Amino acid sequence: MFYGLNFAWHWSPFTLLALLIVCLLYILGIRHVRKNVSGETSLSIRRVASFIISILVMALLLLTPIDTIARTQLFSVHMFQAVTLTTVCAPLLIYACPGWLIRPLFEHPAFRPVARLLTQPIIASLLFNLNFLLWHAPALFSLALRNGTFYHVEMWMIFLTSIFNWWPLIGSVREMHRLSYPQQMLYAFLDGQPVDIFAFLLVFSFVTLYTHYHVPPQLGISSFADQAVGGALLLIPGLVDLVVMSPLFFRWLAQIEARAKIADEQRADEAERLAGEEEYEEEYEEEEEHSEA
Repeated sequence: MFYGLNFAWHWSPFTLLALLIVCLLYILGIRHVRKNVSGETSLSIRRVASFIISILVMALLLLTPIDTIARTQLFSVHMFQAVTLTTVCAPLLIYACPGWLIRPLFEHPAFRPVARLLTQPIIASLLFNLNFLLWHAPALFSLALRNGTFYHVEMWMIFLTSIFNWWPLIGSVREMHRLSYPQQMLYAFLDGQPVDIFAFLLVFSFVTLYTHYHVPPQLGISSFADQAVGGALLLIPGLVDLVVMSPLFFRWLAQIEARAKIADEQRADEAERLAGEEEYEEEYEEEEEHSEA
């Protein structure tokens, strides 16, 4: 115990098995594609490092005293878990999977309809937001807090739906649902609104929604203050959306500039062609006049 915080380790068999399955799928998937698919199958060190970091961070969040504190004492630590899983681990795992590794799954007749549905922007956004908000309904969330395995089911569902939620923006296979830069910016902006509204409710309601937590008195904060800190942490994904929108905006401007440059070049070529035709016609007329004379 330190400042009343419980630093007992939580060895969740469910999460250990889930992490093992993710690692095996990644390794076996790479071996299968390299064995059966011709073409570029190189895997950069950055992608491997991204995968390793994602797995290690998930293990740190869910298999250490961080998880014990998040389930029993501090709602703010729970939100730290959720925000880190959705804004750090999920993007890292997506980046770790290049297009050649994921595409066979998307092209498989059995999985293609499901992949098409779950990566559709509207469906992906609704799936993540509804899943996140339903799990944080006080009755269901309190039930999860009383059962460690059920709590980890919640965290994994939030993590998995966040992968689909990120896919329209950074997925390595997006041929099914191509979004223009303005559409991507609109998606990033609207997608975060439900969770942001929930975050503001946690901060400004002045009502403690989750009474199952036992905040250590040594910390000198109330249950609502702990909840408000959690709500403030939940606003971080909204800031991440703004960070994502900024490069999309500049890419859009660059795209507009490139298209304008191409259009100007085409107009210049057309004007040059017309000028050449006019000059040829004038020379032809002069030759006709000369021959008639």
